[in-house]
Amino acid sequence: MSALVFPRSRSFFFPMSLYSITGAQLAFGHVALLDHADFSLEAGERVGLIGRNGAGKSSLLKIVAGLMKPDDGLVTRQQELSTVYVPQEPEFEADASVFDTVAAGLVEARAHLDEYDAVAHKLAETPEGAEHDALLARMNALQSSLDATDAWNWRTRVSTTLAQIGLDGGARVGALSGGMQKRVALARALVVQPDVLLLDEPTNHLDFDGIRWLEELLASQRAGLFFITHDRAFLDRVATRIVELDRGRLLSYPGNFSAYQTRKAQQLEVERVENEKFDKLLAQEEVWIRKGVEARRTRSVGRIARLVQMRREREERRNVQGNVKLDVGQGEKSGKIVAELIDVTKRYGARTVVNRFSSVVMRGDKIGLIGPNGAGKTTLLKLILGELAADEGTMRAGTNLQVAYFDQMRAQLDQEKSLADTISPGSDWVEINGAKKHVMSYLGDFLFAPERARSPVKSLSGGERNRLLLARLFARPANVLVLDEPTNDLDIPTLELLEELLTDYDGTVLLVSHDRAFLDNVVTSVIASEGAGNWREYVGGFTDWQVQSERSQQIAEQAAARDAAKEAAPKEAAPKESAAGRNAQRTVKLSFKEQRELEALPEKIAALEAEQKTIGAQLEDGSIFAKDPQEGARLTERYAAIDDELLLALERWEELEGKRK
Repeated sequence: MSALVFPRSRSFFFPMSLYSITGAQLAFGHVALLDHADFSLEAGERVGLIGRNGAGKSSLLKIVAGLMKPDDGLVTRQQELSTVYVPQEPEFEADASVFDTVAAGLVEARAHLDEYDAVAHKLAETPEGAEHDALLARMNALQSSLDATDAWNWRTRVSTTLAQIGLDGGARVGALSGGMQKRVALARALVVQPDVLLLDEPTNHLDFDGIRWLEELLASQRAGLFFITHDRAFLDRVATRIVELDRGRLLSYPGNFSAYQTRKAQQLEVERVENEKFDKLLAQEEVWIRKGVEARRTRSVGRIARLVQMRREREERRNVQGNVKLDVGQGEKSGKIVAELIDVTKRYGARTVVNRFSSVVMRGDKIGLIGPNGAGKTTLLKLILGELAADEGTMRAGTNLQVAYFDQMRAQLDQEKSLADTISPGSDWVEINGAKKHVMSYLGDFLFAPERARSPVKSLSGGERNRLLLARLFARPANVLVLDEPTNDLDIPTLELLEELLTDYDGTVLLVSHDRAFLDNVVTSVIASEGAGNWREYVGGFTDWQVQSERSQQIAEQAAARDAAKEAAPKEAAPKESAAGRNAQRTVKLSFKEQRELEALPEKIAALEAEQKTIGAQLEDGSIFAKDPQEGARLTERYAAIDDELLLALERWEELEGKRK
């Protein structure tokens, strides 16, 4: 089951926390996942839980769901609190209908309804007496519960929830895509109308439209929300508080992910300074205790006790966990042109996946492929790499290509092989950029302890398998990196390091990802699906594509509206208009004012473009934000405003030119 349901209360406004844990402890073997941790969830809060892979985030979520218990600590929850948990990979009966699967979320309410009918029937046949009174009391209790949960109308609730989420109740669950199955899991949770909603990686399997839909859905919910995700853009748009599980402690940061980043950096700097002061004092005390006989005469019992305590504190200090050390093996330079496609078309049966697409991929390009699930991103990748023949058009591959491929399905990993053999089969060494490195040390760079080097791949978690695949990918010299959903299951620090590596990488990167922040931080252009097999290339990252595509759509809609108006106008005016009048319309000249405006527009457009280029240069290195944050914010707003002014100027120029023809 993907949803665990507790009895619910109709009230969403509580005088105290919905749920709290005090002094929680949880350990697996010698690893402390929770070390005297405290957590609380208030009504209406949307709390994002972040932390390293393997830190214990899913375990904490299961504790809140009631699926696990901490080793120690106090857990308190509101009376009659309804909590629903949606795991990372929900399980369904493949042959069940969507309606029945969603209705399974109300299994307890429906059981009470069935019991109410049975008790009412039995009550009618039972003469007055002790049994009759007991049945009547049970029926009244059931009625109160059914009233409180609105269980009388459960079919309507299921149908309404399906309509809100855009699901066909008659569809078979097993026939749905991963993204649509995720919607079914959310529908099964939301139909309960819970007080607390718990989500583990809710954006997995969702495309951009699905993620945007989920953001809007969760923002409109009144339930308390506690969720795990590594999607930074999702955290920014949904979370009202960030809780970080860091070395066994739970640290709370009000606000979204951007606010957390600022506060976290400040906190780590304070921690570093305090540790330096502590270490300096400890070193002084160690020198004192080691002095000769003369020093021993002046020893203080209290000072010795303090030194012993300081040593203990130093041993117990939680050092920041090391980061993955990423370094890609650089191959020889490829040719200047990596791939050239001219009017390429690819069909599967009657379906056109790529329709007359043209593009030139140059050495050093970092290109993101964007489109809904099933649009054909992987097909387009294979066409660019020359791994798939086109049905029509011309394709030319570049010279000296060394391609390293990251597969989202992890099919490249042999489950029975050890980690060491996966990285360097038959050898204890790997070579990175001409330098030899022992495989144990190299695995350590990816946070794999030496004792795990001989463990089989099948023993790894999803995030660890991703790290291993990256380790194998980067151990091979390459000048073209093809990354198909590389960010799945990676924690945020590893994501940020991977971004830095790809940004500094001299070779070519072809990237498929649904992580909007990752695309914005890595790619220099995107190739986006526009439906019916049509693909278009845009300069910039994900946000740039959004702005440009929305603007293109607006211009197209405005042009269509103008064309429709032009077609309609002559038909309505025809009966009242003479031939001379129609000829006069066709030869209308611009007014003096419009002529002057048209003449001034090229200079205005050039000035706006120059101003935007100047601002872009100021913003590029980011130093303006450190020197003068207010000026940085002002320039950012002005840069966006110039886009709108340019659009209006270009539209006006097109309109006036059209009148002059």
